[in-house]
Amino acid sequence: MLDILSKVHVHMPFHLLPQYQETILQRKLNPEIYFSHYALQNIDRAICVETAKLFSSAGLKVTFHAPFMDLRPGALDDKIRQTSLDRIKQVFGLASYFQPLRIVCHASFDDRYYVDCDDLWLENSIKTWTELIALAKEAKTIIALENVYEKNPHILRRLFDALSSDSICFCLDTGHFNVFSYTPLNIWLQELGKYLGQLHLHDNHGLTDEHLPVGNGKFPFTELFQTLKENKIHPIITLEAHAQDDLWQSLENIKSMALLDFIRETPIPKAKRVGIGKLNNPAKRRV
Repeated sequence: MLDILSKVHVHMPFHLLPQYQETILQRKLNPEIYFSHYALQNIDRAICVETAKLFSSAGLKVTFHAPFMDLRPGALDDKIRQTSLDRIKQVFGLASYFQPLRIVCHASFDDRYYVDCDDLWLENSIKTWTELIALAKEAKTIIALENVYEKNPHILRRLFDALSSDSICFCLDTGHFNVFSYTPLNIWLQELGKYLGQLHLHDNHGLTDEHLPVGNGKFPFTELFQTLKENKIHPIITLEAHAQDDLWQSLENIKSMALLDFIRETPIPKAKRVGIGKLNNPAKRRV
């Protein structure tokens, strides 16, 4: 189990750090710290400094997850976009303490909301992420944009192509793909494989975002990791369990599914994008 833990990150809301700090340190869990809007409104920077020193002394690697509730970084209304940008910027202001390898954010495109507004959404998204890329470069970190409601990878591909920066990458969320995508996994990997720098691993049965342990639903993890291995793509991996028991079950399932064979710990340079290169053997299975 320790072999797996050393190679992955674990979802951890900031407000729960005091409760689980002892477990994090004892089990050497590399945290992906989620900062909600509530946490940011009440943030104590002295606690951040103290916590960051503890994690650094323990040799832990840290990633961040930015707030996303109610935020629209590609909003057509510039006041809404600016408010969203200001909230996300607060997380970048904490990067100097923790030195996160990645800051995960949501691009937040939903064609049920932005009806026939792809180009306008893209134009405004480019403004937002260009400004945040500059902050990422200052912090020597990389933004990882995560899929949520996107039915296919095409709008995200257009965004990454337009931004054309080593300071931003794609975060494939397996659970979100399983519920919301109308497009096969191999198309996602063909379109966004060269930008893939992070994975969020959780599972479901394709109906709701259940956040089940890896292997307890219908996502084809073996096919995904086989494709990554064949194409020498080694993203940062986060186990996005929402309960402690689900985390331990994910670890057991990863072991029993032999996914450890595809997962390796790699030194991650902060100034370079991970996992670029053409996919030559994408997974074939439709989820």
